[in-house]
Amino acid sequence: MAKKNKQGAQIESGLQNIEGSLSKTEHFLEKYKKQLSIASLVVIGIVAVIFAYKKFYLEPMKVEAQEQIFVAQQYFERDSFNLALNGDGDYPGFLQIIDDYGSTEVGNLANYYAGVSYYKLGEFENAIDYLSDFSTDDKLISSVANGCMGDAYTELNNFEKAAEYYKKAADESENKLTAPIYLMKLGRVYEETKKWKEALEVYETIKRDYKTTQEGRVIDKFITRVKFNM
Repeated sequence: MAKKNKQGAQIESGLQNIEGSLSKTEHFLEKYKKQLSIASLVVIGIVAVIFAYKKFYLEPMKVEAQEQIFVAQQYFERDSFNLALNGDGDYPGFLQIIDDYGSTEVGNLANYYAGVSYYKLGEFENAIDYLSDFSTDDKLISSVANGCMGDAYTELNNFEKAAEYYKKAADESENKLTAPIYLMKLGRVYEETKKWKEALEVYETIKRDYKTTQEGRVIDKFITRVKFNM
């Protein structure tokens, strides 16, 4: 009997504690009701503004940007890089698209096109600047962009940075199309800086992993040359 009374007392005590907590919560809500209402309205307002910004500003801008970049892309494909960059008077080039639509995916893509265009024109520092502003989750495109950065740094005789970007390019896209190309360039940069051990490791990777590629079929002479210089 005593045990039941004890259990009952514990239950009653627990209920009192819950009621006390609820009372405190009600008191808190009552005391700060106005502030909480304002905070809720602010949150709702922020969400509404973000939705409206995306729906009525970013989406139409994205469509417009896609229409504007088309002609510049056509000039790029024809190797008309000055027109691709600066436009033809009727349609904007990549530089204007970056200025006007930089917050969109198209504006981001224009950074890639602008960087490659500047590289083709021999303006390597500009190429690096614009390619540095480009980002993508596509590993193949990212690999090509990093490879172009490596090429630009090579032209500027900054072989340390060139090696960094060639390695990124090779690591990001481990396929037979691009990886052996960037590994070969990485090896040549190591040779240029007399890092024979690193060059040998790169060339042996090509021989082992990409032996059926064009680079793999000629790699033995590079390996022989590096070993001779070690």
